[in-house]
Amino acid sequence: MSLNTTFRGAGRRSGPSVLLLIPALLVGIGTCLPVFWLVMRALEADPAELSAIVFRQRNLLLMLNTMKLVAVVLAIGTAIALPAAWLVTRSDLRGRGVVSFLMAMPLAVPGYVMAYAIIGMSGYYGFAKHWFGITLPPLRGLWGAGLALSLYTFPYLFLNLRSAFLGMDPALEETARSLGQSRASIFRHVMLPQLWPALVASWLVVGLYVIGDFGAIALMRYEVFSYAIYTQYSGAFDRTYAAWLSLMLLAVTVAALFAQHAVTRNRRFSRTGTGSARKAQPMPLGRMRVLAWGFVALVVIASLGMPLLVLAHWMRLGLPQMDWGHLGQTALATLGTAGPAAFLTVLLAVPVVLLILRHPGPLATVIDRLAYLGYATPPLAFALAMVFFALQAVPFFYQSYAILIFAYVMSFLALAFGPIRMGLLQIGARQEEAARSLGATPLRSFASVVMPRLRRPFVAGGLLVFIMVVKELPITLILAPTGYTTLSMNVFGRTNEGMMAEAAPFALSIILFSSLFVGLFLKYESKSDRQKAESSPR
Repeated sequence: MSLNTTFRGAGRRSGPSVLLLIPALLVGIGTCLPVFWLVMRALEADPAELSAIVFRQRNLLLMLNTMKLVAVVLAIGTAIALPAAWLVTRSDLRGRGVVSFLMAMPLAVPGYVMAYAIIGMSGYYGFAKHWFGITLPPLRGLWGAGLALSLYTFPYLFLNLRSAFLGMDPALEETARSLGQSRASIFRHVMLPQLWPALVASWLVVGLYVIGDFGAIALMRYEVFSYAIYTQYSGAFDRTYAAWLSLMLLAVTVAALFAQHAVTRNRRFSRTGTGSARKAQPMPLGRMRVLAWGFVALVVIASLGMPLLVLAHWMRLGLPQMDWGHLGQTALATLGTAGPAAFLTVLLAVPVVLLILRHPGPLATVIDRLAYLGYATPPLAFALAMVFFALQAVPFFYQSYAILIFAYVMSFLALAFGPIRMGLLQIGARQEEAARSLGATPLRSFASVVMPRLRRPFVAGGLLVFIMVVKELPITLILAPTGYTTLSMNVFGRTNEGMMAEAAPFALSIILFSSLFVGLFLKYESKSDRQKAESSPR
């Protein structure tokens, strides 16, 4: 009997508890609020104004610019991630564990910090001029934003592709090789089709991030939907137009989700035979070893070395005037919202995942989809909707910590689902049922049997949300209370004003915070992989 069957069997014995229904309804309402309030605000326009707004020629330009940016980021990211994932899983490259860690660490460098580093390389006082005597022209626009976002997002592609390579059965490749197929033919006809689901899933994650990104795009002065939304809102030029732009951006996101479903449905890549797959034999690199190490070095220098060197350069210039007290207060303020947001997100995710797994049905399916809708909604559109909601429905919540943390929780709830869902599936329901048969109440049996074994999934989900909140910019920029500033807000604001030296300590603090928690998360992931390998049949 499968774990899913076990959960469904347990769920049929009684209906869902109120303790599960209330959090689920909160999630459903919270993730629907952005769409509802954006529609309400957008429909305030009269018919003549509505036609002028929807059919503006500028909207087509924003759409084309957004699609071009997504294409550039996906192309550069795939060109980095695919060879890197192959090297650490299928070649005899030494130090593959260290290389894997270095390829994942750029997750600690947010896109707007990467944009800061690229901008900080150029100019008369830039890193290249000071150390090499070369005055580089500023890289802005499409290619500046594309490079900054690619160097930040390629680890998402790398981690998924690495997992896909490790899950492949090498017998298929050996069979193709025995039939005389070349390495290129084997990769194209045997390996690439098996990588397709991981590629599409990764492209979706990265594409959604690029569609909703604001910081790097604004610093690079590239006009896409998110940049136009912020300028319309912050300048108070036309907030009805900002609402329509947000709905258009949300429509692009929904279209991407449907496209991902269309290209991956009815595809199966599992083994049909019995037994367990063998480990693939590493392919000797031979003369290509030097090129392989050159590729790894180039990626690490561009994604980690460049930001750190540029930050060190500007830190040296900015240290004499550094206000360490303000930096410390800002760091504590960032932790003061990231910690509670991560804790509340995990706390809310547990009953919702329990409802989905143990009480399957229409309600559970809808709640599951809505939770991912909250994550898929572009952050800027989500924040703008929260502003409309607060001003019209609950004005006392406007620019309060409560609405800021609420927006964090609803946006990042889906990130906590993965670890908790897997943890509950691995635990099953039989031990909990045994505790109930001995007289324990459902709540007490869950607390004594299940909760202790969910500690690691709790930590993993919490770390993911914590990292995202520390780096988050659009939601914080729009919803933060008056006088409240975070590390990300300081980096963006000072870089936007050309104050590179003043922004450097805040950017470095974000990298240090994020790298610490990314390292903890990768450590958790590696332990989970080892446990799965030890428990799998030989």
